[in-house]
Amino acid sequence: MKSFKYMLMAAAASLTVTGCIDETFPEGGTATQEQVGASASALESSLRGIPTQMSQGYFVYGDQVHETDMSYAGLIIAQTEMLGDMYTGKGANTGYDWYSNYNNFSRSYNDNSYFSYLPWFSLYKLVKGCNDVIGAVDMETAADNVKEVAGKAYAYRALDYFTLMYLFEPKENKYTDCSSVLGLTVPFVLPTTSIEQGMNNPRVPHDEMVAFILSDLDTAEECLANSVQNDLLYPSLACVYGLKARVYMWHAGMTKDSEKVEESYKNAAKYARLAITTHGQAPTTEAQWLDMNTGFNTAVQSWMWKMSYSAENMGNLCNWTGWMSGEADWGYSSLTMPSIDRSLYDHISYTDFRKYTFLDPDRSVYNYKSPRGQEWLDEKPEYMSLKFRCVNGDYETYSIGGLCDIPLMRVEEFYFIEAEALAHTEGYEKGVEKLNAFMTQYRDPNYMCKATDLREFQLENLMQMRIEFWGEGVAFPMAKRIAPGIMQNYEGTNAPADAYKINCEGIKPNWNLVIPRFEYESNPILEKTNNPDPTKAVVGPSPVGQYS
Repeated sequence: MKSFKYMLMAAAASLTVTGCIDETFPEGGTATQEQVGASASALESSLRGIPTQMSQGYFVYGDQVHETDMSYAGLIIAQTEMLGDMYTGKGANTGYDWYSNYNNFSRSYNDNSYFSYLPWFSLYKLVKGCNDVIGAVDMETAADNVKEVAGKAYAYRALDYFTLMYLFEPKENKYTDCSSVLGLTVPFVLPTTSIEQGMNNPRVPHDEMVAFILSDLDTAEECLANSVQNDLLYPSLACVYGLKARVYMWHAGMTKDSEKVEESYKNAAKYARLAITTHGQAPTTEAQWLDMNTGFNTAVQSWMWKMSYSAENMGNLCNWTGWMSGEADWGYSSLTMPSIDRSLYDHISYTDFRKYTFLDPDRSVYNYKSPRGQEWLDEKPEYMSLKFRCVNGDYETYSIGGLCDIPLMRVEEFYFIEAEALAHTEGYEKGVEKLNAFMTQYRDPNYMCKATDLREFQLENLMQMRIEFWGEGVAFPMAKRIAPGIMQNYEGTNAPADAYKINCEGIKPNWNLVIPRFEYESNPILEKTNNPDPTKAVVGPSPVGQYS
């Protein structure tokens, strides 16, 4: 496997010769497998480093170069923007939204941009951390406690490769020509991959990548079968089942082997149910959801896996709460006032408590509360989010209010996955039954799914996922798989400028991320198998209510 340090140094050397790059890229290194494997304590210390890295500010660069350099936490925000589910609030300056390029195509999205570079290298740097643990353990001779450490690293690596797969595996669309690269994912980077192998390391076919990820999860399942989850920072057996459900759903929608589709949906339903029963905890309650001091900043019983900030891995700008909480008085969110897309908001019933996550145009419909007071609330724009609160209501001190938990996996996800998977294998009526059961018991007692066929059900189930997981990134791979069409320019849209007013049939072309030039300059085989550049593939505004 090619080392991350080598990739960076090789690319930096090539830049010295060409002098033609638009943006600054870093050099740096990480611990070696020998260092990690020197002792059991070093192994556990290296494992602890993985969740720390996932929320590390300025993770790739190590310095304040780009404010989206937020590791896995930043990728969650990016996916919410790509869906078109989040905009800056009315009256806010869109220039402060560093993530806005994920929502439109007005700026460079090519192989020389931060928006290709940071997702790729963030995820491969996380893979490197997992490989350092995995490569230091002999699974045939290791003690059970050591295998448990390795099992968690295998689960983390599965998450990283799954994320790489669904971000970079191209989905066919009408705006860019992906025909030559359909079915290709990303290169394998393993503990045993040499620098020489890394210099000729092709994109792996879809089926092969899925088999690899499932193999990692099989290993994790075996290692964690008898373990007890004492810390939500680390994956449990329930999380492994949840990851399998995610992978099988993606596989069912993307494999070219038609015989595997129904089998994959059956497995998705199976593992979604196992995730629910193994976790054994109820979904988030209304009181927990809307709590102005702990809402979505402190793990509750429904959370299966989380990331967390500490004083050591955050600053006042490059942190989750400073991006996602409109109440925070630091970072960029006080300037961008992150808001939900109006059409998505309008789909939520007033009998669904999730409606009150966002400021309604008619403030009298709900008694909104904020530690910042009523006068402050009255001045905020309609549709602004109150989902991600400052810790303990402290909106002034980033080192207190920003020391939050971030949900990486919640049990609610698997009710939705199970519903769609069963709709494919047992008929859409079964999916409707499952969705209605979840919604009426946990979200809206008056809810009733009105779908009359499988496609209508898929779209409604996805819509409820986009509402449920707004800002959490969970719905993005589901959307990319089923290609629902994205409508951001419609009568009454709250898209803040023409660049955002884009309507794309199927998927938005930037849902197929581009492999960065910095990578293929040291691994040339990737240059001719790159995804097409989506920059300005769709130029806003699209015709109102019509696809471009």
